[in-house]
Amino acid sequence: MQFEITKNTITDIKELISSNNNAAISLMLKELHYADIAEILDELNFDDAIYIFKLLDSEKTSDILTELDDDIRDKILQELSPKEIAEEIDELETDDAADIIADLSEEQKEKVIAHIEDVEHAKDIVDLLRYDEDTAGGIMGKELIKVYEDWSMFTCIREMRKQAESIDKVHTVYVIDNDEILKGRLSLKSMLTTSTKTPIKEIYNDFIISVKVDDKDEDVAQVMQKYDLVVVPVVDEMGRLVGKITIDDVVDIIKEEADKDYQMAAGLSEDVEADDTIPQLVRGRLPWLVLGLLGSLGAVTIMQNFQDIMANPQYKALFFFTPLIAAVAGNVGVQSSAIIVQGLANNNIKGSIWKRLLKEVSISLINGILLSILIIIFGEIVHYDFIFTLAVSVSLISVIIIASLIGTFVPLILDKRNIDPALATGPFITTSNDIFGILIFFNIAKFILGF
Repeated sequence: MQFEITKNTITDIKELISSNNNAAISLMLKELHYADIAEILDELNFDDAIYIFKLLDSEKTSDILTELDDDIRDKILQELSPKEIAEEIDELETDDAADIIADLSEEQKEKVIAHIEDVEHAKDIVDLLRYDEDTAGGIMGKELIKVYEDWSMFTCIREMRKQAESIDKVHTVYVIDNDEILKGRLSLKSMLTTSTKTPIKEIYNDFIISVKVDDKDEDVAQVMQKYDLVVVPVVDEMGRLVGKITIDDVVDIIKEEADKDYQMAAGLSEDVEADDTIPQLVRGRLPWLVLGLLGSLGAVTIMQNFQDIMANPQYKALFFFTPLIAAVAGNVGVQSSAIIVQGLANNNIKGSIWKRLLKEVSISLINGILLSILIIIFGEIVHYDFIFTLAVSVSLISVIIIASLIGTFVPLILDKRNIDPALATGPFITTSNDIFGILIFFNIAKFILGF
C-alpha cells in the first residue's frame, strides 16, 4: 500500500523532534520505504531534516540520499564529514554513488574516495566518474553477473554465487570471452535444465542488445523502449562488458528530459520548480519574456509602417484582425513544431525532409482554406466588403502555410546542429511566427486592396 504524507504526519514528526523523542521517531519511520522518508525530509526545514537523517542508520540513509531533492541533499552532505559521506557511499550501488560524489568539490571527492573501505567499490566509482553524465557510461552501474564462455555449468554456478554476494539484484547473467568481450547471455532455464558438465559456450544465447559507453542517455532510453528491455549491458569501444543500465535509471532520464522540454516549451530557460526561490524563478522566466517583448516591439514597428491606412475608414478595420493573424500564426507554428519535436524524440522522423515539408504545406492549405471560409462567412454577417474579407482570408492562408513551414523546418535544423529541438516549441517559435504573420498580413492586404 502506498504511503501518503499528510499535514498531520509532518506535524506529528515536528512535535516528536521538539521533544527529542528519538524512539518514537525511529518506530514511526521503521517500516517506511526510503523514498517516503525522503519525501518527509523534503517537507521539513533543514534542521529537522538533518536531525532525522543522523538518527537513522547508514543502510537506510544512503538510499534516502538518492531520493532527496538536490538542494536538500547538498545541504546534508555539507553537514557530514568525508568519512561519514564515505559510509553512506559504501552502502550504495556504484551508479548512485558516482552521482552523489560527482556533485562534491574536487577536494571533497578525493577525501571521500580515500575513506571508502571497499577498494573495489571505490575503483568502480572512480571509473564511472570519467564519463560524461549524459552518456551511457555516466548512468551505468558496475554491479552485474558475468561468466566466461569456456566455463562448465558447475564452475559457472559456483562463481555466480560468489559474485551475487555483493549484488542486490540479479537481472541477467552475461557471457564473456577471455578478453572480456560480451558474447551473449545465459538464461535461467538453461542453467536449470543443463548438465553441470556442459560448457557455457554450447548453451548461451548469442543474441543480445547492448549500448556503448559514449552513447547519449536519450539514445539508451530509446533502445530500451524499442526492445522492451529491463536492463541493457554497456560495452566499450572494443566490445568489452563494462557495466549495465537498468530501467529505473532510464525512467529518471525520460522524466528529466520531459520536464526540460515542457519547461522550454513553456518559456523557461532553466530547470525551475514551484518551490524555488524568487530569484531562481525570475532567472528562469525572464529571458523568454525579454524575447517576447522584443518580438512584440518588432510587430509594433511593422504596424507603424502601415499606420497611414488608419486614416482610411475603409481599411482601418485591418488592425482589428492583427490579433487573430498573430494568434493563428503562433498556434499553427507550435502545432507543427510540437509534432516534429515529438517525432524526433521518438525517432519516428524518417524519409526526405522535403516530403515532410510538402505534407505540412498540404495540411496547412486545407486548414487555411477551411478557416478562410469561416472568415468570409463572418465578413458577410457583419457586412464587410467582399474584397476586404478576401484580403484577410488570403492573408490567413498564407500565414498558416508559412507558420507551418517555420514550425517544421526550425526544429529539424536545430536537431541537425545538435541543439535541443524542443527550443522550437516555446516562445521562440510563437514570437517569430507572430512577426512573420503580421508582416505577411499587411503586405498581402496592401497588394489586394491597393492602399
